[in-house]
Amino acid sequence: MYDFIILGGGILGMSTAMQLAKTYPDARLLVVEKEADAAQHQTGHNSGVIHAGVYYTPGSLKARFCLEGNRATKDFCEAHGIRYDECGKLLVATNTLEMERMQALWERTAANGLEREWLGADALREREPNITGVGGIFVPSSGIVDYGEVTRAMAAEIERMGGEIRYSTEVVGLQERSHEVVVETSQGDLHGRFLVTCSGLMADRVVRMLGQAPDFTICPFRGEYYRLPEQHDRIVNHLIYPIPDPAMPFLGVHLTRMIDGSVTVGPNAVLALKREGYRKSDVSLSDMASMFTHPGILKVLKANLRPGLIEMKNSLYKRGYLEEVRKYCPSLTVEDLEPYPAGVRAQAVSREGKMIDDFLFVDTRRTVNVCNAPSPAATSALPIGAHIVERVGQRLTDLGQH
Repeated sequence: MYDFIILGGGILGMSTAMQLAKTYPDARLLVVEKEADAAQHQTGHNSGVIHAGVYYTPGSLKARFCLEGNRATKDFCEAHGIRYDECGKLLVATNTLEMERMQALWERTAANGLEREWLGADALREREPNITGVGGIFVPSSGIVDYGEVTRAMAAEIERMGGEIRYSTEVVGLQERSHEVVVETSQGDLHGRFLVTCSGLMADRVVRMLGQAPDFTICPFRGEYYRLPEQHDRIVNHLIYPIPDPAMPFLGVHLTRMIDGSVTVGPNAVLALKREGYRKSDVSLSDMASMFTHPGILKVLKANLRPGLIEMKNSLYKRGYLEEVRKYCPSLTVEDLEPYPAGVRAQAVSREGKMIDDFLFVDTRRTVNVCNAPSPAATSALPIGAHIVERVGQRLTDLGQH
């Protein structure tokens, strides 16, 4: 019998398990992951940005945890010898309308407590000779890291403290009983006093396994990237982001310096036709059936029909994708867009047809479940893990087991 079983070997699962092991040093703890290694889904398929917290609603969990996580991630990297680069982020406006939107972002960054600098066109050109814009906001605390490496360091910490990690173990069923939770897996049944799930793209299905009726569903959006050829590794000095369109649900295509020295372009956001659909050819008829019969997803698709079609066109038509980035980096050509692996974002959608904006948790008597944790979840993984440990403590107190 385990004291804690954690489902999910991404950065959230490992962060939570590591902090549970520190908080309850005598507990028997197990992490269960269906893949053969850690960080195989959202954690290992993203742009590696240590976000500062520019965009998030002041007072939200995202705003709070991102600000805390930015510092905590860097501290963890320094403590474990993991390379990161605090290269800073530039938000670039390319026209008058974007300058107006940039003013609203300037106010939001102030509300979120960020250090930042307003740049005119000349100051922008001085910082980034290859970037064209009429103005920008420089946020110095943004950085880059390999989140897979961070997750593997967390896994090593868990094992050092006596925790256990089982890979290649898929969960096929869950039973929450009065005194335990039974985790049915491809390798046999596991018994735990308490369960934490950080299951990303499968979050709603895990909640359903627990006998709950989730009032959300996970909608998978594929984010496709390109990599620039090696001769463009020095094309930018910072992370370059467009000023987002408030009518669009995602941030737009950006130029990201990666920790390995390369530069990526992306991501876009296209509906994936399979929960773990990393390639355009990945299709699941059962996943499509559940998506296209869900009232919330249908409302989201209808409300975002025009931007969704534009994203799909740019996914299929490389020149359209290129134009998104040429708005602020006009020297790039279609030949500069080389293949790079895509990611899939797990976005929770309510039955009413709203994309759930903040981090979302669903608790039962013996479980805490992370149900919505898109970006900036990797940046926020340490404070999210601490928050889950607090929630677990509350549930244990309620059970009289603290």
